[in-house]
Amino acid sequence: MIKHVEGGVTAAKGFKAGGIYSGIRNNASKTDLALIASDALCNAAAVYTKNKVKAAHIPVTMRHLADGKAQAVLCNSGNANTCTADGEEIAEKACALAADALGIDKYDVLPAATGVIGVPLPIEPFEKAIPDLAASLSESGSLDAALAILTTDTYIKEYAVEFEAGGKTCKLGGIAKGSGMIHINMGTMLSFISTDCAISQKMLDKALHDEIADSYNQVSVDGDTSTNDTVVLMANGLAGNEEITSEGDDYDVFCEALHIVSVELSKKIAGDGEGCTKLLEAHVAGAPDKETARLVSKSIICSSLFKAAVFASDANWGRILCAIGYTDAEFDATDIDVSVKSEAGEVLVCKASASVEFNDDFATEILSKEYVTVEVDLHDGDEEAYAWGCDLTYDYVKINGAYRS
Repeated sequence: MIKHVEGGVTAAKGFKAGGIYSGIRNNASKTDLALIASDALCNAAAVYTKNKVKAAHIPVTMRHLADGKAQAVLCNSGNANTCTADGEEIAEKACALAADALGIDKYDVLPAATGVIGVPLPIEPFEKAIPDLAASLSESGSLDAALAILTTDTYIKEYAVEFEAGGKTCKLGGIAKGSGMIHINMGTMLSFISTDCAISQKMLDKALHDEIADSYNQVSVDGDTSTNDTVVLMANGLAGNEEITSEGDDYDVFCEALHIVSVELSKKIAGDGEGCTKLLEAHVAGAPDKETARLVSKSIICSSLFKAAVFASDANWGRILCAIGYTDAEFDATDIDVSVKSEAGEVLVCKASASVEFNDDFATEILSKEYVTVEVDLHDGDEEAYAWGCDLTYDYVKINGAYRS
């Protein structure tokens, strides 16, 4: 049985974290530098943005992860360290500073950054803050780290679970940030996940790459794929289970735990979209294959017209059918059912790709809630998928119109 536990990225045995104000941001009321460290060297895996313009930390992390090992993650907010002449040099120097403070190899530190693109990132804030940050690390420091990585986010994002593998109790948890420039295409959103489960680097890498297709990659706030998207997964094995080296029951439960945490973090990211008032979920069933279900569900939550309608609590279901219809996938579009639901109830708004009578006031009440789900049945197969987004509001334009200020 998998159950939710407290602790976020430090729920797993042997992980500590912290956050501090370093001076990267002009506003001293917001911490801006986070550090996550394991007592033992970890097997590690990561996935990155597919944006051709990449933050400087990404090639550095790729080099440091060439051996599949890591022991710490260092992440700053307020500056993306992207499109600057010395970005990689700064990232390498910051890793060396963190490694010295922790007493580990600099190649076992993975850097990350989020914030404004194209602004040089100075090394002085790292030099000043890292010794104190390393000294402050604690097993209860997940919230501090989660706060320090936020930019325009309005709340902290963390989640953790407990499960059993090889007769041992294991934990897996993570933190994330993401609010705008979110159209995740892995393969300005960051997520760091830790586990004390013993699992080989090969299987860890497989689990992460398989997982993102049904969680992180199914999130969109505004259709912009960030230059900085990174998910890091570290496993230190301190739970003491026999190492998972192949597929089987233990691997399956590990993947289920990873999926639960990844979906919860993905939903938190979508629900905190810049200026949003509602979390929007699309569940597509009856698809001919898994990829079609993913594409259709994401097409719905990416529709600016539908997102605007949700903001106004307007059951304009034709926008849903339109978004389904322009999805780049092959399926029968002649027998589609659509419902909208929330804690207020559920109403069928489209049957067999045609209009049906429904109570518009009731539909408005459903759409007025903070968590709205669109249920779609394509009646063209047995596969299903979910995607998550948010409504499109006036405040989104205000926030991004003044982002640098």
